[in-house]
Amino acid sequence: MATTFNYTAKDSSGKTISGTLKAPSESEAVSELRKKNLVPMSVKSGGGSSFLSLSVGGGKKDKTANWRKAKPKANLSEIVLFTRQLATMLSAGIPMLEALEILAEQAETPGFKRGLMGVVDEVRSGGDLSVACSRYPKCFSEIYVSMIKAGEVSGQIDIILERLAEYVEAAQHLKQEIKSAMTYPVVSLVLVIGIAGFLMIGIVPQFKPVFESLDVELPGLTVAVMDAAFFLKAYWYLMIAGGIAAAFGIAAWKKTPKGAYAFDAAMLRVPVFGPLFKKVALARFARTFATLVKSGVPILASLEIVSETAGNRVLTAVIDKARYNVQQGDTLSEPLSQSPIFPPMVTKMISIGERSGSLETLLEKIASFYDEQVSAEVKSLTSLIEPIMIAIMGFLVGGIVLAVFLPIFKLQAALSK
Repeated sequence: MATTFNYTAKDSSGKTISGTLKAPSESEAVSELRKKNLVPMSVKSGGGSSFLSLSVGGGKKDKTANWRKAKPKANLSEIVLFTRQLATMLSAGIPMLEALEILAEQAETPGFKRGLMGVVDEVRSGGDLSVACSRYPKCFSEIYVSMIKAGEVSGQIDIILERLAEYVEAAQHLKQEIKSAMTYPVVSLVLVIGIAGFLMIGIVPQFKPVFESLDVELPGLTVAVMDAAFFLKAYWYLMIAGGIAAAFGIAAWKKTPKGAYAFDAAMLRVPVFGPLFKKVALARFARTFATLVKSGVPILASLEIVSETAGNRVLTAVIDKARYNVQQGDTLSEPLSQSPIFPPMVTKMISIGERSGSLETLLEKIASFYDEQVSAEVKSLTSLIEPIMIAIMGFLVGGIVLAVFLPIFKLQAALSK
């Protein structure tokens, strides 16, 4: 026996429409809406809420009761899982609102749970998913919101969500690669500084009475190390305060437009790490641009988003120039080829993509190429940094030890005569 269902759905233009239809069951009603190229947002029987709605709210104790106090935010792992699950549920025919309610209920961290609850409230009141997500920038990035909007307009929200999940997974992998590349040298450098500081402040000054009793002229290296050791021991707090002040000063300088640009430009020229940062920037540019274009976001809007999410001001300036060129009816590849940050291979592939109409395909190939390059660079850096840090530690510690023992060797040589 057919039941009357009240529904809210999105049509192919992204417009929210409401109405009623008759179907034997809720799943049949959802299937009927999808056959009409509508994206179901909510499907409820005329007698009340659907089974899915009841299963979410009813009498279940909230696992994270403090979610209401938490700030809406999420990490990449949570976003990947949420996006994958939402895409799967929509593909299975579950209405948007019910899918969001289920995912909000099972969110583990309080911050993300609060963000999803806000999204559910807005969608329940008839708002667009893209608009609801845009209200929580700590959870959903600008590219995420733009792709959701493109999916709403095209009526392919589940397909767009799959692409989004792949994009976020790739971004997460890239972030982990950078983290692994930077962790070892930072930890090693801290250990080297700590050991050198301990020797200079705790050990070297104790040799002063010994050197004075030797009654020999101290070598220049010993004098320099002793002077540095006593200076550090007397003014260690000034050194720490100076380091903190310098860190805050650099951070404030980086917030200025000129400072941010100069800092990002310097990072691309840093020995050893500069090539890695450049490859990371190119991988992010190609991956983000390809995902947006493939999802149906207009090229000018895509370039604007790519510019804001580039992560490097030098790259941002080049992309902004390219966007202006495209706006004037010129090619995208021309301004990119004039910048040293874009290798000829990249600009030629983009040029071919523009002429052949397969820009997103070639951008994906560029992104995959640089993802592999980043992985190879990280492995190479790991093997290169280890001997460099050992050499630095040997130079510092060996220099301090040599400075301590030189007077003793000098005295021994004088006595042997």
